[in-house]
Amino acid sequence: MTSFAIVIPARFASTRYPGKPLAMLRGASGQARSLIERSWRAACEVKGAAGVFVATDDDGIADAVRAFGGQVVMTPSTCRNGTERCAATLSQLPEVDVVVNLQGDAPLTPAWIIPDLVAALAAAPHAAMATAALRTSATTYAHLARDAAEGRVGGTTVVTAQDGRALYFSKRLLPYLPDALEAKHERMRLHLGLYAYRPDALRWYAAQQPSSLEDLEGLEQLRFLEGAAPIQVVTHDPVGWDCIELNNPQDVPAIEAILAARGLD
Repeated sequence: MTSFAIVIPARFASTRYPGKPLAMLRGASGQARSLIERSWRAACEVKGAAGVFVATDDDGIADAVRAFGGQVVMTPSTCRNGTERCAATLSQLPEVDVVVNLQGDAPLTPAWIIPDLVAALAAAPHAAMATAALRTSATTYAHLARDAAEGRVGGTTVVTAQDGRALYFSKRLLPYLPDALEAKHERMRLHLGLYAYRPDALRWYAAQQPSSLEDLEGLEQLRFLEGAAPIQVVTHDPVGWDCIELNNPQDVPAIEAILAARGLD
């Protein structure tokens, strides 16, 4: 068995949504829980993990995590993104084969995708890391398209080679889909905020400077691609609900509606 630990990077100073990890989301019964607690609860549903750790440099987030029973790893404020924050936890984690990064703004991620991702990385010795994507449903595509039309940065899309190797990730909707194309959503894949890294790949990443495309797109995984470190993408069919990330305050009602529809408190 491939051993793995789950790390949830969380920072207070989000450009688009300051204080986002502590934003409150109401569940099916009306009970409000913070975004970071909901992400932690989603991670705790995963079977076989050596532990679930929230990585942060913010005392307020750390206090909130300890209050609901989570484990915290304090990381330097100089970490520029979640992958660097995961790298900074390595000395404080159990010794594992794989470190999984579950982004703290993705509480709707299905738990069963994580073991699949770990297994995919173990089966792809050429890859530095693996990540997950979903074929978009009609409603997810509509959400992404609405964000784009209204000038908001929403989810991230990914395009791959036939063998699943990532070609590019973007906050734009990729690939280009002609207006006349029917069932556009079937041609697009939503990247999930989920990564599985080999520890050595994390150390390599932390030793590199941010890449030019990473800076332009604001997508940390592009540092791997520009450094010729292959990324394996595991694509799944839609899971029955829209895996919307909390990127903007406008996303809160949509996420709360999905929590209510799924009966999640």
